[in-house]
Amino acid sequence: MRTKQSPSRLQRQLSAHILELINSERLTPGTRLAEVALAERLQVSRTPVRAALQLLARRKLVRQGAQRGYFVKSGAMSPRKAAAKPEPVDSDRLFLAIARDRRAGRLPEEVSERDLMQRYGASRPLVQRVLTRLAEVAAVQRKPGHGWRFQPSISDPQARAESYRFRLLIEPAALMEPGFTLDPAWVAEMRRQHHEMLAMPWSETASIALYEMNAAFHEGLAAASGNRYFLVAVQQQNRLRRFANYDWTFGHERVVVNCREHLAILDHLEAGARVDAAVLMRRHLERASQLRRMPEGARK
Repeated sequence: MRTKQSPSRLQRQLSAHILELINSERLTPGTRLAEVALAERLQVSRTPVRAALQLLARRKLVRQGAQRGYFVKSGAMSPRKAAAKPEPVDSDRLFLAIARDRRAGRLPEEVSERDLMQRYGASRPLVQRVLTRLAEVAAVQRKPGHGWRFQPSISDPQARAESYRFRLLIEPAALMEPGFTLDPAWVAEMRRQHHEMLAMPWSETASIALYEMNAAFHEGLAAASGNRYFLVAVQQQNRLRRFANYDWTFGHERVVVNCREHLAILDHLEAGARVDAAVLMRRHLERASQLRRMPEGARK
């Protein structure tokens, strides 16, 4: 008979999957592990996900927040994963090529590994590695039995305009929620990532890391609102926007502007000036929406 403290088989499996996700996405210490997002990606309810996070917290592999929530902590990566070599550049290039072709309508909704191998002249292990990465960010889903299906995304100008109008309504409002609380570890991690992005030489494949950093920033602020519905809405928008944003066509100057606007929002939030931060968030989203309407040649 299993003791009350013994984790169930499902808890052990989910905790292993969560650690794999932390490893594969290279989540850094301080990154919030949102129960809703994990439940959706692992295709289970929130209850077993919460139990798995509690198990990882007891084993000191993740950190429980002072008020609520769980966060990545140093040492969450297994020794085997931590010692692994970084993925080759070819992986990022294929990842970006698939995202770009799908966004442009050059790839159908459903594909097989063989389709992608032939189209891109890639090996099966490379294709499988990239598909796994895309699945981890909810961009594709494995079909029962055979093949992969791309998830819905925002691809046409009208849908993008509607998305920004929706975000203009909810994201500044999230900063004004009565339960809004910033986690200092998350803020420190966001600052570190943004300063690293500002310092790094720009390359085409850096657009993937840029989008994921941006997504983590906006999701983190929605999570800080203390209102689960803001977080779910922002996470859904980020999932829908991934393919349209992985292929960054606006040049490095806009990367600098984007990072500085994010940092300015954090400055005001840490100073307790939430009204001003909400105004900056609205301006930030308005500028981004206008950028998306610029002619291709003017984006660089």
